[in-house]
Amino acid sequence: MDFSAPRGMRDFYPEDMVLRNRIFDAWRAAAVASGFEHYDACVVESLDLLKRKAGEEVENQVYAFQDKSGRDIALRAEMTPTLARMVAARQGSLQFPIKWFCIAQCFRYERMTKGRKREHYQLNLDIVGEDGVSGEAEVLVGAIDALRRMGVPDGAYRVRLSSRALLSELLEKLGIPEKFHAGAFIALDKKGKLPREEIEAILRDEGLDDEACRKAFDLTEISSLDEAAAIAGPDSPAIARIRELFALLKVYGVADQVVFDISVVRGLSYYTGIVFEAFDTKGEFRAIFGGGRYDNLLTTIGGKPMPAVGLGFGDVVVGELLKALGLDGPTGDRDLVCVGYMQPEQRDAATRLAARLRAAGRNVDLRLHAQKAKAFFAAAAQRATHAAYVGPDDVAAGSVRMKNLSTREETSVPLA
Repeated sequence: MDFSAPRGMRDFYPEDMVLRNRIFDAWRAAAVASGFEHYDACVVESLDLLKRKAGEEVENQVYAFQDKSGRDIALRAEMTPTLARMVAARQGSLQFPIKWFCIAQCFRYERMTKGRKREHYQLNLDIVGEDGVSGEAEVLVGAIDALRRMGVPDGAYRVRLSSRALLSELLEKLGIPEKFHAGAFIALDKKGKLPREEIEAILRDEGLDDEACRKAFDLTEISSLDEAAAIAGPDSPAIARIRELFALLKVYGVADQVVFDISVVRGLSYYTGIVFEAFDTKGEFRAIFGGGRYDNLLTTIGGKPMPAVGLGFGDVVVGELLKALGLDGPTGDRDLVCVGYMQPEQRDAATRLAARLRAAGRNVDLRLHAQKAKAFFAAAAQRATHAAYVGPDDVAAGSVRMKNLSTREETSVPLA
């Protein structure tokens, strides 16, 4: 019998939950602090919904199967299609704009690399019904806040931001018709992941000639927003929108965390405007989080037109980053009291003490059998901040000494 988890999946033992809880707690606190409402959904989805969003090739990327009634379903690979389905189902009754978040477990059958598994959790922050850049700003600020709550220094990462609308404008300026833009986006998203000749081969397969391939690829060499603006022209809507967003991020106090990078494309075809990805500044890991504007997704699945923006923030890469930074331990004061006793005769007294401490709001680990003092305190030191050990003399005196395991200070606590 092989006791390991299926390939690409994870088990979380109690010691593994320390890091996971650090991430989840920061996600949840940051989302709530920014006014996002919590939602969730079933982990299986209609395969047809996923095909509508990503095309027929999605079957090669997801865990798809038939249920006992012959329906084609799949484990969700991401939350955005599910969000769109849920919003479309109540589009007539929801008060827009809505700000929703979830922490979802997602599954994707693909080749595993550093920072990528076949199962992961991710924070999703989405705003539906807002077409202004305040939507982009809010989701970016929420993600940056989450990193800060995890203890990640501002200098350890940067959010790289661009716009597919801007790329479309630039491609048009270079004489590349709109019908080739989607294919160009897919190919340019491979920059840094594939050799240039392979990317150019993809562009040719999409219908571009050699001259158009060169022009499209050279766009990714643009080094600043001003350089892009010089090509796009003074009346570029995409340039104006990016500049407005940067000005708003400055008001939020996070502008230094975000930089313009024309090479950010995002491979998913449903993005329509500003897109972004966060990377560690040392370049050791995959994207920490990513997202952008997807104004057409609701109509793709049959809903009414509705602007939307969102991001996905996975636990695998940020977990590796936290480990590299030495931030994978527990956060804050654990505030756990360990209560033990010497002999079976003191069990009831120890139990009453534990129950009273719990009722007062303390976290208490009550030992389940009698222990010698040395064994009790050795075990308590592994997890607890305080310890109380009840012996026959304590019962006779009606009180027990509560020890702070860090400072070694003791206080008397009544047993009654």
